[in-house]
Amino acid sequence: MWTSALVRLRWPVVFTWVAVAVAVVLWLPPLTGGDSDLKGFASGNPAVKTELRSFDLFGFPLTGRTAIVQRNPDGLSIYAQAEAVLRAVALDQGAYDTPLLGALPVPNTLAAFPGSAESGTTVVTFLFNDPRSSFSAQRRAGEQFAQQQLTDPDDAYVGVTGSVPARDAQAQIIASHLQLVEVVSVLAIALIVGLTFRSVVAPLLTMGTVAVAVTVTLGVGGYVGRLLGVVVPADLEPLIVALLLGVVTDYSILFLSGLRTRVAAGDDRLPGARRAAHELAPIVAVAGVTVAAGTGALVVARSALFRGAGPALALTVLIGLLVALTLTPALMGIFGRWAFWPSHPADRPAPAVATPTRLVRVVTQRRTAGVVTVVCVAVLAIATLPLTGLRLGLGFVQSLPDDEPVAVAAAAAQKGFAAGILSPTELLLEGGDVGTQRLALARLDDALAHEPGVAGVLGPGDLHLPRGVNVLTTADNRAARYLVVLDSSPLGAEAIDHVRRLQQRLPALLEQAGVAGATAALAGDTALSATVVRDTTDDLLAITVAALAVNLLLLVLFLRALVAPLYLLASSVLVVGATLGLTVAVFQGLLHHDGLTFYVPLSAAVLLVSLGSDYNVFAVGQVWHLAERRPLRRALVLALPQSTAAITAAGTALAASFGLLALVPLRPFRELAFAMSVGILLDVFVVRSLLVPSLLTLVGRASGWPSSRLAGDEAPQTSRARTGATGGLHQESAGLDRSVNGQSSDEVVEHMAAYNDDDLAAERRLS
Repeated sequence: MWTSALVRLRWPVVFTWVAVAVAVVLWLPPLTGGDSDLKGFASGNPAVKTELRSFDLFGFPLTGRTAIVQRNPDGLSIYAQAEAVLRAVALDQGAYDTPLLGALPVPNTLAAFPGSAESGTTVVTFLFNDPRSSFSAQRRAGEQFAQQQLTDPDDAYVGVTGSVPARDAQAQIIASHLQLVEVVSVLAIALIVGLTFRSVVAPLLTMGTVAVAVTVTLGVGGYVGRLLGVVVPADLEPLIVALLLGVVTDYSILFLSGLRTRVAAGDDRLPGARRAAHELAPIVAVAGVTVAAGTGALVVARSALFRGAGPALALTVLIGLLVALTLTPALMGIFGRWAFWPSHPADRPAPAVATPTRLVRVVTQRRTAGVVTVVCVAVLAIATLPLTGLRLGLGFVQSLPDDEPVAVAAAAAQKGFAAGILSPTELLLEGGDVGTQRLALARLDDALAHEPGVAGVLGPGDLHLPRGVNVLTTADNRAARYLVVLDSSPLGAEAIDHVRRLQQRLPALLEQAGVAGATAALAGDTALSATVVRDTTDDLLAITVAALAVNLLLLVLFLRALVAPLYLLASSVLVVGATLGLTVAVFQGLLHHDGLTFYVPLSAAVLLVSLGSDYNVFAVGQVWHLAERRPLRRALVLALPQSTAAITAAGTALAASFGLLALVPLRPFRELAFAMSVGILLDVFVVRSLLVPSLLTLVGRASGWPSSRLAGDEAPQTSRARTGATGGLHQESAGLDRSVNGQSSDEVVEHMAAYNDDDLAAERRLS
């Protein structure tokens, strides 16, 4: 078999992977290389189309995503306010050598902006850029202009802010913290692996495999992205690294566990490595393909962001799987028992397993298994309840640390005006001679200002600009536009609700104001976000169904059964619901966030379903193999201690890998870190350790329906196991084919059953 070839060719395999990693570093581009822009989720968005139409009509957009903030809480001088207006007019007329296309000054003075929280303290000057330029270029242009023009202390210059600078700041924060996340994650995983195997060598082998996988994945991912013309968003790179670190570590732990069992059973270096690789490679391969297929289900999404994330995550898992399947067996063949130095598994005799643990007794007795099942399901269902209050938003500025310059400038602007000042919504009217309908436009202005959630409106007639400066009406009067500022945090869940309501109300508002012959449409970040959230909500169901269908199919093929895969996936769904419910309770309830970041629930759901199936393959696959020649409940008694230990170590490492995403000081990463770490721990310690074994005990042999693969209750204990699709597991081959403290494997099983199978014992007493 190919696993034997890997062990035989162990040195060439290791040298080949090292050479590949070096070549990737030298010649392939990095995974990311583009701006952290909005293209991933703005493509085809109606708000974007309206914004582009406004740009065509007026020559520059009204929804400036970059803004200069001037504020003096004690009062901004009248000269500074006047200079801000004159500076903007000069910029509109092309008086400055700058890539900026124009500007719109908004002071909170003399009731010019009715929704202002203060008066005479603040001026926000919206800057208009070429939308084709990168976010970093737009931010840089705004900062350079402000630094050149606002040099007087009386200008009270605070900074440049807005959704564009916020996204650029996010990208810089991610880039600056990515290496920290990688280093701390590696150290944490090394500690977990070291404690698991009581070794200093095993962590080094695992980290070597992880280093090769990360290097090759990031390089190949970058190359494929360039080849297809796709740039992975900066937001996705930490998630890819965390996923890669976690799954490769999981597979390494499984392989090393198999090798340890072989060494403890007395196998020499090369035979032990060959047998461990032969038995575990099929399991690892199926598990990896399951995770890749589950994450690849994102391709069914309507959003371009999620469609692009699916292949990226699937490619990540597949490359990591390829490295783990080839490099780890080769390293096992090189090191053998020295992989566990300074401990030696053969020096610690395997403990007698005649007395099952309390946990094994509880989950494999019918009476207590029913109670465990009910309690687990009830706990997970209760944890799911807060999910009914889930709200989604984007919140670019809100996600930044409070001391970030973009956030500081945003806070100053909001104090002087209203919460939504930095991401105003544009209302575009087009058709007929709408620009000449001054009275009707004034009535519409007033009506908009009285809509729920609206802090203030700037429309035709509110700004007195020199003739020829067409900011709110076109020169031919065929189009007009308004700047609508909301009273809630821009791009948040509450602001999105207000924009949705305004969108629904527009036809009635136009009719009541008497605006004739015009069509209305909304643009701006909050309007864009409303569509993104709507599409994400629709995608959540479609993607979850697709991921469940893919994972169900793979489990059915792997287990050759239908019943067990159904309740195994149902348990994964319970984990997803409980995880998202707890995330809502913590971030929306305890921390009072205005909704979760829109991509967090969907990403967590897909990853948890896929990783849950991954652990299903590890745990149930082992039980399935043992149950081919003995009753299912006895197979559980034998398999649970070893499978639970391996899955606990692997799950803890995976939870640590995702949990350390919280080191990136951005709200979305902390939400995702919480959701993934809590979800994985629930899966490992509640579902795999308690719920799934209890369900297997209750359902029994019917779990294998319609296949007859599982043995009957009276299956002969001495029969050989039929060859399964898994190729066997290390616990079966090492633990059952050898003696344990002088007992044969079948004696051990019978002894364990006498302790554990109350029903069978009762039948024997009666007879």
